[in-house]
Amino acid sequence: MKRKSYHFFQSIYFKIPLLFLFILMIAFQFIGVFFINQLETQSIENFKNQINVQGEFLTSNLAPIMSNESLDSEEQSLRMNQALDTFATTNVTRIWVVNPNETIIATNQDINQSQIGTQANSNLTRNVLLTQNTYASEVRDPSVENPYYLLVVPIIGDQQNQSLGVVVIEAGMADIYSLNSEIIEVFVTSALLAVAVSLVVSFFMSQGLTRPIENMRQQAIRISEGVYNYPAEVFGQDELGELAITINELADKVREAQESTESERQRLDGVLRHMGDGVISTDRRGNVVLVNDRALYLLNVRQDWALGRSILDLLYIREDFYIDDLIRKDTEVTVTREIKNVTTILRAEFSVIRRETGFVTGLVCVLTDVTEQEKTDQERRDFVSNVSHELRTPLTSIKSYSEALLDGAWEDEAIAPQFLQVIQSESNRMMRMITNLLDLSKMDSDQIVLNIEFIDLKRVVDHIVDRLEFTQKEIGTKYNIQREYTTNEVFVEIDQDRMIQVIDNLLNNAIKYSPDGGSITVKIVDSHDKVYLSVTDEGLGISKADAEHLFERFYRVDKARSREQGGSGLGLAISKEVVEMHDGRIWVDSVEQQGSTFTIELPLAELDDFDDWGDE
Repeated sequence: MKRKSYHFFQSIYFKIPLLFLFILMIAFQFIGVFFINQLETQSIENFKNQINVQGEFLTSNLAPIMSNESLDSEEQSLRMNQALDTFATTNVTRIWVVNPNETIIATNQDINQSQIGTQANSNLTRNVLLTQNTYASEVRDPSVENPYYLLVVPIIGDQQNQSLGVVVIEAGMADIYSLNSEIIEVFVTSALLAVAVSLVVSFFMSQGLTRPIENMRQQAIRISEGVYNYPAEVFGQDELGELAITINELADKVREAQESTESERQRLDGVLRHMGDGVISTDRRGNVVLVNDRALYLLNVRQDWALGRSILDLLYIREDFYIDDLIRKDTEVTVTREIKNVTTILRAEFSVIRRETGFVTGLVCVLTDVTEQEKTDQERRDFVSNVSHELRTPLTSIKSYSEALLDGAWEDEAIAPQFLQVIQSESNRMMRMITNLLDLSKMDSDQIVLNIEFIDLKRVVDHIVDRLEFTQKEIGTKYNIQREYTTNEVFVEIDQDRMIQVIDNLLNNAIKYSPDGGSITVKIVDSHDKVYLSVTDEGLGISKADAEHLFERFYRVDKARSREQGGSGLGLAISKEVVEMHDGRIWVDSVEQQGSTFTIELPLAELDDFDDWGDE
């Protein structure tokens, strides 16, 4: 999978300082709100308490002065001014002393001395004079530039409920708010400075965290790419250090597991490559993901063409099966392919690959070439059928004639000998067939041991031809047998009896299938190390289609005529086996309506070896 690149703002190197920054900002937010609120509240409360205390102190000083009737107005005014001067505050404060008649009798403002003697005309002052209750309030009048604290304190005389007047105090709060603003500015500046310092420190701290993490990330990338020679650097003994050690141990285990897996893969690949059966593996959709060389050979396809293709198309079974049919259960399918005019029969065994959960992940198909097996089975079936048929015919004749004799035909001197002759002929025919079958069975199981001799082939052939010519004269038929031999001496190492059986069979076949009075040519030709014996007739000949099967067991071109003449269809098959046991070969060349030529090729014997053997 392709890795996506990330920007600086997406990296943990940036996220850690950002996290610290957010934490600090949230902390400063809560601290600032609480601190500023408490600071402002506390400073204002302290200011108001201070004004209240001084106001109480001022009224306690003014009460004796205003209740002393012995003092004249100037003396009284002087003492009240002195008392007002005792009101100490750094804020701008305006004080008025109002008598019960709501007349201003003193003030601390030198520039407003003209107010003395004027009426206050204030509902607030009048209310305090009547109720004798202190009134205090913070005034934020839009018409006034700065807010102030208004305090109206009643002046109570020595006599109970004696109202001597009120003191009106207006204390400016601009300095208090200004001080709070300055403190807030200092706090914000300090907070910003702390954030900046914390940000720098957090960047260095995050580098200490991200460097080991980045190192481990690079190690993880190397592991994914199969590089294990550069372990992650361990920067400390903390959790990150332990994690780096663990990743290095993991890399070693992954490397060992990958080496083991690669070894097993190579071993499996070698097994698949050299095994005698074809193997095809698919995914769960039936598309080919693996195919070995044997399967490619059996199917006659290229690997690049097979990979990724549906196995139904690869085996040409889409018309007969669906993928679900193969996945549902293990299945065996026979596939017949025609490759270069050669029919190949394959057995495809499908096995379903499942996980432990039962989920199907694919199929495995094993291809086995059963062409020879099917051919052998078919030959076996044909053999049993032919033997049964060939034995049934003489047995039927024997049974029929035997029953006729039992029914009284044996008493007829004219018919009985003929019936017995037929029974004897059919019995001999069965004996020959059984003898031939036993010979073939022994040849198939390598139980026949040849009695090898150095033989003059021309002498043996002459002996056989002479015997056949004599036999033909005895039965009144005449075939013209011509002999064409090489002038060289021809010696071969053969089992004389077996080879006489072969040559005799070829000559008898030539006589059987040649027209009366026809010509048969027996030719012996030698070459450097081979000798060729051929028998040519002038019969009807053999088609190419029949010639390909002529040496198969029980195969006959003209079955009706062969049975009529007592043929079993095993002579040429036995001849082929015998010739091949002598390291030779036999074949036929034929033209329909012109005749056939059967040729035997045998290795020549060395004359020097023959001379040595003769001397012994």
